[in-house]
Amino acid sequence: MRITFLTLFPEMYDRFMSTSIIGRAHDNGLARIDTVQIRDFAHDRYHHVDDTPFGGGAGMVMKPQPVIDAICSVKDEGSHVILMDPSGSVYDQKKAHELTGYSHLIFLCGHYEGIDERVKAYVDESLSIGDYVLTGGELASMVIADSVIRLLDGAITADSAADESFEHGLLEYPQYTHPADYQGMKVPDILLSGHHEMIRRWRLQQALVKTREKRPDLFAGYVMNAEEEKLLSMWDEGIEVKVPEKK
Repeated sequence: MRITFLTLFPEMYDRFMSTSIIGRAHDNGLARIDTVQIRDFAHDRYHHVDDTPFGGGAGMVMKPQPVIDAICSVKDEGSHVILMDPSGSVYDQKKAHELTGYSHLIFLCGHYEGIDERVKAYVDESLSIGDYVLTGGELASMVIADSVIRLLDGAITADSAADESFEHGLLEYPQYTHPADYQGMKVPDILLSGHHEMIRRWRLQQALVKTREKRPDLFAGYVMNAEEEKLLSMWDEGIEVKVPEKK
């Protein structure tokens, strides 16, 4: 996959492209990441990319010409152009999987009071990472790119990706590591039991309870199967999945 960021601040991506999972994916050729400086496409000697808005108002608006020319410089038949926009569709894990189907993602990052509306004729979709406003689209574009890259084959292990939050409509179950007892806080016995089926059931029960408590909005849209209904009912009756008693 190729990922291109159209931005006024390409230096913001230097560490992003070289760190952790993203850096390895870039180095291994799973994701070819590059940046394009929008200012390079301005025609005047001072490389202006913004101007005052028609009709008045505070702030400046990014001009259509430099932005559109920047898009056209990298867009081809397989490209998908995404405008980072607070008014765009709210991003989620389902969309992350959808974006992995494109060979080339182009992220357009705005600044100032926004981008001239005519630019949107060159954009395939607008996305938002939440109901708040950032200084520019760079941080939001990195969030989305990170979530897409980690889904690419070979970026992380398949088992790790499958168990993460939101992959199956639920938050991830609680995780523990060594030591088994830290300052009196102990790892649940069932995780030390070696009983894989009971561990699976415990984790599923914990994921259901955690999602219902912490994300009721997410849980409201989740359709439980018979096993999940039973596990949640057990929890409501005070019955936690435990290590089977030895006979």
